Amino acid sequence: MTEKPIMGKATAVWLCDNTTLTFKQIAEFCGFHELEVQGIADGDVAVGVKGFDPVANNQLTPDEITKGEADPAYKLKLKFYAAATGEEKRRGPRYTPLSKRQDRPASIYWLVKFHPELSDAQISKLVGTTKPTILAIRERTHWNINNLDPIDPVALGLCKQSELDSAVQKANAKKAREGGAMSDDERRKLVSTETSLGMAPEPKMPTAMAGLESFSLSDPRDEEEEEDKRDVSDADSFFNLPDDDDEEDDRR
Repeated sequence: MTEKPIMGKATAVWLCDNTTLTFKQIAEFCGFHELEVQGIADGDVAVGVKGFDPVANNQLTPDEITKGEADPAYKLKLKFYAAATGEEKRRGPRYTPLSKRQDRPASIYWLVKFHPELSDAQISKLVGTTKPTILAIRERTHWNINNLDPIDPVALGLCKQSELDSAVQKANAKKAREGGAMSDDERRKLVSTETSLGMAPEPKMPTAMAGLESFSLSDPRDEEEEEDKRDVSDADSFFNLPDDDDEEDDRR
């Protein structure tokens, strides 16, 4: 059973207090572990949680509870609610938890850098951001652009790999229809998720060192010395050596 009742823990509290269903039946219906339901019944778990009646809230029928109480192997079925059909296909921006919102600029930077074929609308839908933020990162005018490292949004948990792959395929198909398919050079710039996660962060150069990229620490002595063009044909005068006659006079 893939669908679970709303307020599962409160529903489990109500079922433990008002029915004779087994812990396993309640656990499977509410989406918990059997030991957790046992803890709820013992008062060790969900202390202070008020029970939520699934029958009164149109999630379970009395007949289902009766069948479950009569047969411990029976699995409760959530009541079909026609008004909720298709609700998971809700349109609109993706909700991003507060704990992950600070990671969105890094994921936008990754998408802009490694998947330039994606439109702003696609990026906005993938990570739940706004178009002005995407534009600021594209144009490198974002207030924190110098401190951003591109990080895969899949690794950050902002979207699923299947969603990213689907968006990339749609963008490439649209570009091909418009006659602007990616060149081989553009394709070589793209990397997979596994590769991007294993890449070392790009080294950042301090502002004070800008312009010193071509600075060399090589020893100038290693370079070929210039040829000495001085006249050394007269070695005696060059080294100021005394004459032999002067040496004999000194000995006397």
